[in-house]
Amino acid sequence: MMTRRYNPQQIESFTQSVLNDGFCVLPNHFWEATLKAWHSAFIPKLTEHIAREGELRNRGTARYYVTLPFAAPFADTSIYEDEDILDIVERLVGADFVMCQLATDTPFLHSEYQDIHRDTLPLFPETGMETPPYQLAVNFPLVDVTLENGPMEIARGTHMMPKEEALRRIESGEIKLEPITMQLGDVMIRDVRGLHRGTPNYTDIPRPMVVIGYSRRWLFRPEVSIQIPRAAMTTLSERGRHLLRFNPIVESLDEVAGTEVYQSFAY
Repeated sequence: MMTRRYNPQQIESFTQSVLNDGFCVLPNHFWEATLKAWHSAFIPKLTEHIAREGELRNRGTARYYVTLPFAAPFADTSIYEDEDILDIVERLVGADFVMCQLATDTPFLHSEYQDIHRDTLPLFPETGMETPPYQLAVNFPLVDVTLENGPMEIARGTHMMPKEEALRRIESGEIKLEPITMQLGDVMIRDVRGLHRGTPNYTDIPRPMVVIGYSRRWLFRPEVSIQIPRAAMTTLSERGRHLLRFNPIVESLDEVAGTEVYQSFAY
């Protein structure tokens, strides 16, 4: 059993923040040593991605979305089976949720402001109404996120508004876009419907942000998945197998296609 940091009342407070504001931040939640190991392993992957398909500009100028391989150090149960995070996720998207994404977003120097967007379409756009949460992003950086290196800006509460209304309120100044700075070890849990955008990185150092996606079991987005090596299946915990049950199994990660499938991202 992994160690819990928060009591039920604190977990409920984080949950309510996501329901009300669209996100919450758990401070100093992951070990810095773990994240530094992720960073060391990630930079070569990022370099390979840019050399192979950087011209696709899959998240805008000088900004790259890179899926992480389900292998050490990224296939880390202390991260994706964290007790506190999964408790919050369960309260938001139900007990039978799935893990559907393991990736990164990294702006470089000369990156630009993204258009304000959501990460998913509404389930029933014809009604003009939003539903309870159905997909979450758990974000954590591999370096400190400052005002200078490209923090995400989020418009609080817009996950429960029609997009047109939310954009109008942002334009009028009624709702502000808030830059979310984070220290190494902080974790953000957010409803992917909240309007947000990436901002420019004005430094010479890339700013990797990890995203682990969790969703209700019935939500299927074919552009997003985690390729699970067959050999890894025998090493997973019972809960891990349940979380990852709908992801494709491959004989080897060498079989995985090189080009990122998740190109269209803004809704």
